[in-house]
Amino acid sequence: MASENEYLVPNVWEWEEESGGTFGSINRPVAGATFDKALPIGEHPLQLYSQGTPNGVKVTILLEELLEAGYREAEYDAWLVNINQGEQFSSGFVGANPNSKIPALVDYSEKDPQRIFESGSILFYLATKFSAFLPSSASEYTEMMSWLFWQMGSAPYLGGGFGHFFVYAPKKLKYPINRYSMEVKRQLSVLDKRLADCEFISGSTYSVADMAIWPWYGRLALGRQYGKKAGKFLNVSEYIHLLRWATEIEARAAVKRGEMVNRTSGDLSGQLRERHSKEDFKLKTEDKISQS
Repeated sequence: MASENEYLVPNVWEWEEESGGTFGSINRPVAGATFDKALPIGEHPLQLYSQGTPNGVKVTILLEELLEAGYREAEYDAWLVNINQGEQFSSGFVGANPNSKIPALVDYSEKDPQRIFESGSILFYLATKFSAFLPSSASEYTEMMSWLFWQMGSAPYLGGGFGHFFVYAPKKLKYPINRYSMEVKRQLSVLDKRLADCEFISGSTYSVADMAIWPWYGRLALGRQYGKKAGKFLNVSEYIHLLRWATEIEARAAVKRGEMVNRTSGDLSGQLRERHSKEDFKLKTEDKISQS
């Protein structure tokens, strides 16, 4: 007989519509749209549909870095997709990303509009399109690709593993928190050792690998991802090389702007829920909208 806290595994799993936790009411085991709604389209060729989670921030950082570097064709519209309200299950969004996860990008500059989904794929698509933030040397380029794929494979242990059980799960359970804490600290150690030997993730060049990793691991090292409590719990202050890198990335003007786009939490002056022009950062943050 199973103990009171032990899960008695059935022969066949069945979906319980309310599984608990922060996202329990919107999670489900089937794909596809649950309601019909077209996606809005702005005036720029690049249309981003996202929310200011780490995966969304990766893309807005790159877009803002491209604009900062003078690539005018990288102007974009960023539309908020509120995942807490299940907006990622609209027919329009599923058409842009059949996996119903933010972010999704549609490039209307192509003869046939091109959809791109998965944050790493969007980063690589844009960097290739503009030939920017890609190392010029073959060695660093290969390093960049390795670290980009590393982030895509590793971050689910941080987000869906540690973040879920430490912050979002309905109960605090020792086993999963210990299990994922150990893995996240191993990953932080991997990055810290890498950054002890080079300025940026791929080597000497600031690249999309940095932009992919920073929103997850850089902010965690700074005590900002999952709050100061998580940073203290994981003792992030011991990763001195990671902290050096994270602090340098955080100070970049484009990174500061990228963090604001599609953001729905925190200081109202740092929330730009939709972005259609560079002027929106001055005129349309939530604090200014609430005062108007």
